Amino acid sequence: MKKLSLYVFLALMSCGNVLAESKDRDVKLNQLFEQLKKSNNYSIAFEIEIKIWNIWSTHPTHDNLTQSLEEGSGLMSRGELEAAYRIFSTIIESAPDWAEGWNKRATILYLMGRYQDSLKDIDEVLKRESRHFGALSGQGLVQTKLKNYEKAIQSYQTVQKIYPSLRAAKVMIPQLEKLIKEEAI
Repeated sequence: MKKLSLYVFLALMSCGNVLAESKDRDVKLNQLFEQLKKSNNYSIAFEIEIKIWNIWSTHPTHDNLTQSLEEGSGLMSRGELEAAYRIFSTIIESAPDWAEGWNKRATILYLMGRYQDSLKDIDEVLKRESRHFGALSGQGLVQTKLKNYEKAIQSYQTVQKIYPSLRAAKVMIPQLEKLIKEEAI
């Protein structure tokens, strides 16, 4: 009975640590997003962006998932899309609440030309992290590929609310508006 009590105690302690780490992570992200929204300096905003990506890319409780994400990202950068796709799909199966697994797979799907599937994964990212400026920018790219220019503009406008100094949105919105005008002629 004493052993069972010890196991229950240790399990509860580890759950408490996970909850505390998750809360710390959320607090840090909230602070970074506030700083990002207020920053008019591109260099400072980029430093904040890197910190956010570091948090997103680190699984809150499982180092092996973080390592798998890194491995899949490496495969993606080398153009080994099928292998990366399998790794990101395995990550999603193991940790469906981790937004970054969905985000990486959405990127792979985009690179594979599977735009509707990419949009579905982007929706999953945004359910878990509505401020994910990477997923929103990706959504803009996918909608552009699909010639849904108004939807692409909406994605980039949402990005601008979260990350006002992001250059991609500043560049893409005028280009998309020009495409809309050209199509109207």
